[in-house]
Amino acid sequence: MIFELRHMNVQKRTNLGVFLPLFLILTSSFSFSQVTTEVDTTKIRIGEQINFKIKVETDSTNLVIFPEGQTFTPLEVVEISEIDTLKKDAKFQLLRNYALTQFDSGSYYIPKQKLLIGDTVFMTDSLKVYVNTVEVDTTKQGLYDIKPIIEVEKSSSKWWLYLLLILLGLGLVAFLIWWFIWRKKPLTEEETIALLPPYDRAKLALEKLDEKAYLEKDDIKNYYVELTLILRKYLDEKVYDRALESTTDELIARLKLLQDANELELDDSTISSFEKILKRADLVKFAKSVPDKTLAEMDKDTISKEIDAVRAQLPEPSEEEKFMDLKYKEAVEKRKKTRKILLTIGIAFFVLMATTVGLGIKYGFAYVKDTIIGHESKELLEGDWVDSAYGFPPVYISTPRVLKRIQVDLPEEQKANMTMTTFNYGTMLDIFSVTVNTTTLKRPQNQTGSDEELEENAIDLLKVSEGALQGFEQQGAQDITVKRETVETPNGAEGLKTFGEFKVTIPNTDKRISAKYDMLIFKNKNVLQQIIITYPEDDDYADQMVERIENSIELIKRTDSEEEEDVQ
Repeated sequence: MIFELRHMNVQKRTNLGVFLPLFLILTSSFSFSQVTTEVDTTKIRIGEQINFKIKVETDSTNLVIFPEGQTFTPLEVVEISEIDTLKKDAKFQLLRNYALTQFDSGSYYIPKQKLLIGDTVFMTDSLKVYVNTVEVDTTKQGLYDIKPIIEVEKSSSKWWLYLLLILLGLGLVAFLIWWFIWRKKPLTEEETIALLPPYDRAKLALEKLDEKAYLEKDDIKNYYVELTLILRKYLDEKVYDRALESTTDELIARLKLLQDANELELDDSTISSFEKILKRADLVKFAKSVPDKTLAEMDKDTISKEIDAVRAQLPEPSEEEKFMDLKYKEAVEKRKKTRKILLTIGIAFFVLMATTVGLGIKYGFAYVKDTIIGHESKELLEGDWVDSAYGFPPVYISTPRVLKRIQVDLPEEQKANMTMTTFNYGTMLDIFSVTVNTTTLKRPQNQTGSDEELEENAIDLLKVSEGALQGFEQQGAQDITVKRETVETPNGAEGLKTFGEFKVTIPNTDKRISAKYDMLIFKNKNVLQQIIITYPEDDDYADQMVERIENSIELIKRTDSEEEEDVQ
């Protein structure tokens, strides 16, 4: 039978019908003042209240300050009444009631309380009270078979939220990379013009020269600078690849040389026109010559016509030249694509490293590594833990996984003397394991002796510990180190803790691994309760799990009536 303890709603109750009232009066007598304390009971059940009263008799001229707030720890103050004042002869009697409670079973002390009466400090005595569990009358409650194990849905977690945030972050980074690197951006006007063939680019530049209105502004110098630059760029791309840096004489000499070598069939008039316009431009730029605007416009028209003439004389590119030009364009595109790929990889690597370093600084690099790669102990520690009770009397414990009941076959000669229930997760070879074992010794009806003597003779925690260590050795544990100390659960149950390290060989291999173990043993009248934990060595996550498990253990003491049932 497993008792389920629940916190009860705190409310005022009168315990006179359940317990004999006990009045403890602690009096401090002085010449003018008297302090008296009393309680209505020293034994309550979980959630019930103790009425603690403080009475003060003093002169009306004295200022009295009562305790305020949570000064009754470990008990909780549920309610503090108003100060009730009565006049008694030449003195005043002040009375204040404090309703106290506690939701954990055990024995507690109401601590000393300080009062200030005038300039004098008064201290009350401490008082011991008992908080008992709520007992269930099994004679009035039906008994039912143990329900079968059922699968339960795992409680929902926020993993989807973290996944969504990660996807949003990756999506944002991908969008920024696409927008700034891979997206085909609309071409600017300059980029569009640069993609035109040299002839079209030169003709368009001549048309835009008029739009700049240099002649209307009498800016003859800049007009001729741009005009000759248009001519030189076209010749540089189609005729002579050093036309931009050559002087006028060098450029004209080169054109004549190409004409004489029959590499370029230019008319003498075309070369002569180029020479006249280029030399006139030199005079404008360097000698501050100012030709007539009409002449300047004529020079532009002349260059436009002569560019047409040069184009007409240029040979058509051969198939080999076209192929080389195509290969060149493909190589350029390939270099651009490679540059984009490398830039994308660099940005992704930088984002990944920056994120890893940031998380490592905040949470620790080992934690980040275990999160990314995965770590069994970390997953258990951060998963949804199970709070449950196992065996009878129940062992309340919190574990990372549900402990499953396993059948233990006892020898025939022991079945008449004891019953055993065992719940387990994992094995010693899994390194991390939790086992809860409850053994109930059956006392024969004809056995005599006091309960203390029978219990002392029946259960020896040190011998139980030695027997468990022998069981370790039978399972393959070697080089077992042993340490022992007394242990106390959060709800006050005392027992023996045996702990240490051991080594075990993985089956079918020569690999030996090191591990730790914690064995907590408690005796409760004729009941032996064991909690055995094995876990990896040098594993911070496992250490945190073990600490959490051991801090969660709570044991319920057996009553005499429950032990009587085992005698029958």
